[in-house]
Amino acid sequence: MKPSFITRWTGMLVGAVLAGVLLSGCGYNEFQAKDEATKAAWSEVVNQYQRRADLIPNLVNTVKGYAAHEKDTLEAVTRARAAATSFQITPEVLNNPEAFQKFQQVQGELSGALSRLMAVSENYPQLKADTSFRDLQSQLEGTENRITVARQRYIASVQEYNVLARSFPTNLTAMAFGYQPKPSFTVENEKSISTAPAVNFGK
Repeated sequence: MKPSFITRWTGMLVGAVLAGVLLSGCGYNEFQAKDEATKAAWSEVVNQYQRRADLIPNLVNTVKGYAAHEKDTLEAVTRARAAATSFQITPEVLNNPEAFQKFQQVQGELSGALSRLMAVSENYPQLKADTSFRDLQSQLEGTENRITVARQRYIASVQEYNVLARSFPTNLTAMAFGYQPKPSFTVENEKSISTAPAVNFGK
């Protein structure tokens, strides 16, 4: 006797429920949640770096008005900004360690260029007293703080995700569904970001 439609439907429903329970028990749902959390944290990192990049043209133009002959420093900042804004990592390619390292590199180079620009600005009292410059300095300082916070939150979310991906038995789920450990900011990079750029003008 062929199973009735109701019997088949009931069997499919039971199978789906069991599959859901198994997936939940092996960490599948937790992977989904933590993966989305890392993507959201990364978006905030990118947003804050973009905010910094948006401040730079006005900052460079203001400095140029008082220190036009500092051509090399100004051009270095402009080049570094162009490189940083042209290299973006979407959440979908965050699992690529090489791309992530390149992102760190270009952002670090921009931080270094900004530090040199700030050092040069110390030699121009009139520039330091300019209202527009001081406002930009304040915005840059606030943005650097937000970058630090966003990076720390991303590091924490990646750590939670990676622990899940490497722990038993959820590592079996990771292998089955292709959840690879994600790269994060390096210790060396954290040291550099904590000291650059210096934007305190002794207000």
